[in-house]
Amino acid sequence: MLKTVLAAGAVLALVAGGVSSGAIAQQKGAAQQQQLPDWRAQPRYATVNLRAGFEPDPHEVSVEAGGDREATGVGPDCAGWIDFSKPDVDLNYTSGQYPLYISVAANTDTTLVMNDSAGNWICNDDLDGVNPGIVIQRPASGNYNIWVGTFERGAPQRATLRISEVPPRR
Repeated sequence: MLKTVLAAGAVLALVAGGVSSGAIAQQKGAAQQQQLPDWRAQPRYATVNLRAGFEPDPHEVSVEAGGDREATGVGPDCAGWIDFSKPDVDLNYTSGQYPLYISVAANTDTTLVMNDSAGNWICNDDLDGVNPGIVIQRPASGNYNIWVGTFERGAPQRATLRISEVPPRR
């Protein structure tokens, strides 16, 4: 006998009076996906395709930083507020001999959340004053999903995402 029960917003399948292990695994997978930003969604602002040695450097994308969900818990050092429903920018990068610098310039305290080409979550807040930045010394070729957040919850704020192969100018 298969029975479906709604418990605290979660659907569990009960089999002969117990919860099936398949239903538990499916529920855990769904819960974990809901706790992380949707890196598979189409980006809000741009898909950027760059090869090592790109020009002009830095490549810049104007965004509205912020969102309605707290990034704490997404990965180490994650902070601020982002929109979990979609990345702000997807970067398709073909690597070469250069490091990759991803940073934000804004007049407000911003944060960065990134899902790298290997599926790792990397975050930063305040690399240069209140502007965040992520440095990847040996970037792999692949897709990088990037969210620009605000440290404080509130209205979206104008910001510029910068992708470069040279350290940001201070």
